[in-house]
Amino acid sequence: MHTTHTAQTTPDREPDPRFTLANERTFLTWLSTSLALSAGGVAMAAVPAASFTPWLRMVMAIVLVMLAAVAAGMAYPRWRRVQHALRTARPLPPPALAAVFGYGVAAVAVLALVLILLAL
Repeated sequence: MHTTHTAQTTPDREPDPRFTLANERTFLTWLSTSLALSAGGVAMAAVPAASFTPWLRMVMAIVLVMLAAVAAGMAYPRWRRVQHALRTARPLPPPALAAVFGYGVAAVAVLALVLILLAL
């Protein structure tokens, strides 16, 4: 028989600490992702103008920093929604912005690759 762990709770019982701690680690990961995106944006903005097309370099920097701001801004509300779902034994909310981050970072990576190849 296959058993799964559930976060069943009652008003007088806390959820399994493993789920709460996993939710906290996810929150911290969103914050570290935000820092990495921000650092990438600052690094892209600091690239010498002669290296890449200046306007495209700035677009990539702005997109990265905007993604960083969204990731940081959405980290706590997401943690709170997941924690509420754990406490009330409801389904976890879907990661609504995952596609935005995935496609946003992929687009910047493709643009950076094009700029690198053009600079050769």
